[in-house]
Amino acid sequence: MRLTRQSNYAIRTLVYCAVNGSELSRIGEIAKAYGISELFLFKLIKPLVENGLLETVRGRHGGVRLGKPAEQITLLDTVRLTEESFALAECFEDGADCPLIGECDLNGALREALGAFFEVLSRHTIADLASRKRSIRERLGLSVEEAVNAA
Repeated sequence: MRLTRQSNYAIRTLVYCAVNGSELSRIGEIAKAYGISELFLFKLIKPLVENGLLETVRGRHGGVRLGKPAEQITLLDTVRLTEESFALAECFEDGADCPLIGECDLNGALREALGAFFEVLSRHTIADLASRKRSIRERLGLSVEEAVNAA
């Protein structure tokens, strides 16, 4: 299984906001830090905002910040919002046309694997990924002094 770019950059955006603390993060700065377009970033943060993982502040000095504490946002929360399908094989899809559905153990094995994948993602939070705040801030081009003062 491979996660989409949307999931990858949604998680990265949440980490960016987590290491930026209570400061608002500007879309342009996040896009620049990760080398992606602002348009792509706007599209991928929409479901994050709609589901309370991010909040937006409009206006000249606006931006985005976490909608709830980083410790409460799991990787599973993010991946579920940004992935369209978790069909690991054709037989997972509605209307699958396989004569072995119900008799084949592949579907059960893949469902078990997907369940294990979800369980691991549910144990890891954005706070876990942002735990090395100082070095992450430095790599993202954010002021390290602000992180020291906020600590």
